[in-house]
Amino acid sequence: MIQINKLMFYLKVVPLFALALAAFSAGAVIEIAPLSSPELESRYRVLIEELRCPKCQNQNLSDSDSPIAADLREQIRVLLEEGKSDEEVIAYLVDRYGDFVRYRPAVQPSTWLLWFAPLGLAGLAFAGVFLVVRGHQRAKKQAAKLSVEEQRRLNTLLSSSSKPSDKHL
Repeated sequence: MIQINKLMFYLKVVPLFALALAAFSAGAVIEIAPLSSPELESRYRVLIEELRCPKCQNQNLSDSDSPIAADLREQIRVLLEEGKSDEEVIAYLVDRYGDFVRYRPAVQPSTWLLWFAPLGLAGLAFAGVFLVVRGHQRAKKQAAKLSVEEQRRLNTLLSSSSKPSDKHL
């Protein structure tokens, strides 16, 4: 009887939990005020996808529900309507919030490590693999070469192994 009660409880709770989870994830940001032209609207969408929310830290402006993200979306909307280019809008936000607001920061001396460290690490990994493989090949070649004395001893052992004597083992 206890098992049936547990089953009934789970049959009631699990769908409610799934419904609550779906409702939570459906709370996406909906923009109400349209821009004056479809071209501005597409530029706006690209910008809010490329710029990061200063509060949320790993959400773009499009996904964030924070008040500052809403303010920044509105500011982008105003700047675009004023005729600013995408670069000018990004420069405005970078001046105000720093390079953090960009998902892809500009290549400049302060971001060289960010941009070129992966290439350097890949180069080091490639060089390491190359050196290890080359070392193994050299070790194989050296192991394959026998000195004259070693060859003579090997021949002696091989010729004596054909005899039923276990004297050399």
